[in-house]
Amino acid sequence: MASIITGVAHTAHSAAASLLETAQIKEGERITVKPVKENDPKQRFNIDLIGKNLILGIPGAFTPTCSSQVPSYVADYDKFKAKGIKDIFVVSINDVYVTKAWKEQLAPQGTGVRFIADDRGEFTGTLGLVFDATEELGGLRAKRYVIIAQDGKAEYVGVEPDVSKTTITSAATLIQKL
Repeated sequence: MASIITGVAHTAHSAAASLLETAQIKEGERITVKPVKENDPKQRFNIDLIGKNLILGIPGAFTPTCSSQVPSYVADYDKFKAKGIKDIFVVSINDVYVTKAWKEQLAPQGTGVRFIADDRGEFTGTLGLVFDATEELGGLRAKRYVIIAQDGKAEYVGVEPDVSKTTITSAATLIQKL
């Protein structure tokens, strides 16, 4: 039994190390889409990046900084649409139950902003935007980032140097950039 547990732990560690070593996506590169979840814990799908889309990566649902950042994207949804954004995806390495509950708390009246559960970290991992947040959040998490995607390519990539700050990833900054 101990050898099975050791084997599983080694495999998990290898997978985590692989995600942490992936090079960060650069402007002009194609976004590799991996399956994620939105409303149904049993349904995985690939997000549609046809047209102009905005991907906001956040370290964790219900965390203080994320919970103060995302409401401005909800409030400014129509401004983003007016600037040509088809979809806004808020992506976190959380399970779908957490992202759904967080969406209900932040937008009880509903919103067009899509809250995406990258529960395996695969989507964020292929972007090279994962960091080890084990001490504070219990495992690997998304860096705080924003990508403006045009037809599946990264037109703009902004990554906060300090995940506790929302300077280059704020809704107001992105509206001006568009």
